Amino acid sequence: MTDESSPHRRDPIKSSVGNAAAERRRQNAVSVGKERRESLMRAKRFCRVGVSTAIDDNDDSPDHDMVIDEEESILEAQASSAVEELKAAVAFQGKGAVQKKISALQKLRRLLSRSEFPPVEVALKAGAIPLLVQCLSFGSLDEQLLEAAWCLTNIAAGKPDETRALLPALPLLIAHIGEKSSLPVAEQCAWALGNVAGEGEDLRNILLSQGALLPLARMMLPIKGSTVRTAAWALSNLIKGPDQKAATELIKINGVLKAIIQHLKNADDELATEVAWVIVYLSALSNMATIMLVKNNVVQLLVERLASSNSLQLLIPVLRSLGNLVAGDSCTTYDLLVPGHEITDSVITVLVKCLKSEHRVLKKEAAWVLSNIAAGSVEHKQLIFSSEALPLLLHLLSSAPFDIRKEVAYTLGNICVEPVEGDGRPKLIVEHLVSLVNHGCLSGFIELIRSIDAEAARLGLQFMELVLRGMPNGEGPKLVEQEDGIDAMERFQFHENDDLRNMANGLVDKYFGEDYGLEESSS
Repeated sequence: MTDESSPHRRDPIKSSVGNAAAERRRQNAVSVGKERRESLMRAKRFCRVGVSTAIDDNDDSPDHDMVIDEEESILEAQASSAVEELKAAVAFQGKGAVQKKISALQKLRRLLSRSEFPPVEVALKAGAIPLLVQCLSFGSLDEQLLEAAWCLTNIAAGKPDETRALLPALPLLIAHIGEKSSLPVAEQCAWALGNVAGEGEDLRNILLSQGALLPLARMMLPIKGSTVRTAAWALSNLIKGPDQKAATELIKINGVLKAIIQHLKNADDELATEVAWVIVYLSALSNMATIMLVKNNVVQLLVERLASSNSLQLLIPVLRSLGNLVAGDSCTTYDLLVPGHEITDSVITVLVKCLKSEHRVLKKEAAWVLSNIAAGSVEHKQLIFSSEALPLLLHLLSSAPFDIRKEVAYTLGNICVEPVEGDGRPKLIVEHLVSLVNHGCLSGFIELIRSIDAEAARLGLQFMELVLRGMPNGEGPKLVEQEDGIDAMERFQFHENDDLRNMANGLVDKYFGEDYGLEESSS
């Protein structure tokens, strides 16, 4: 049985508000790959400037500039010609054969590096992959290996079928990230492998089965920034799931945890960013990794990074990691986040900083972390309720973009109920509920009920149930009616979602049935 089957995985309240924190961690871990591809941290990376600055010292051509107005047909013709030239160079056995091969590789590499849409498809059809695999043969000069790996890197950065074309090259690329390779060659090969891993789960599984995890992990151990940065990025692509096995295997490798701590503590923002993405997937997918990271004070290091850095690229994975860790094993988390302890106060302080940020994604991530804290003990709920975060959350519920409002709703809903065992109905924390309603949050939840998003609508209905059931002196139904909550619920009367329909209709029948208002009118 794997470590992921632990029955002690911390859940938020099983009722009214929220679903399992562990499941949300997993969903976030899988979906974040798409976020990285579309925004700040692309899952695959195009290589315009190689890992070695020396290979083009005698080349005056503008290799590294984007050529955006070159005719596509000309580029394709040049690519086809370059592959033919490489084919001839590989077959040539006479004097100067090595230099001839390197020159042909450089020509192809420039074509694959100089356009926003490089002629990869033409190069593949012309037979580039088998030639590049030959050029990766052991005993070749580093310059040749570097050029071949660079070509493969940019092919792998292309469309899915272009990335999959690298399958014959994977064993040699993995072999060249071993300890016997020079750092520039190993780094360029790691870059190519990172692009392959970024394409999808099936390719990640192939890389793992061929032994890519251990040599990539060893590349993360030295101090040298560029090599470690590339290795960490490739590793984060390789372990990002949804299978948990690779993440657990990685944290077991000797020296990896120490390297993570060292780089997170001392590295510049660029390297710390890549290491933080590794922590994101370790903490999202492996309970063993989560426990080891918490025990080695990684939360403190994450908080320090949040407090000291203004780099959006770094803050996003740091926040995501922090959220994963505070939603980990309940015993570990309760020991970690104790109200009144310095680390706990520091966590809340940095989350407040992010809620105040102008960056939408930081607000969303901070609200997500708070939702995980709010899924904990009554003391954790009180911690958020009495902090500077609460007025910010209330404001965001009514004013923020939809995705942020949904995360905020999880937090606010969870601080209103005590945690329960099993599927029983939770006990209300009336003081919290009354305060939130008095501060006008009910209208924000009713707006969620009106949304087309099923998860948000469910959150809204669950909070409405708390109000109807828990407001003192039976004030709940009147408050809901004043905010047009009945109308919001009635839209589910014939809804296709059984759960939402039954939930809404049940609330209307129970609290607004035939007897509603009779007592008041008779008096």
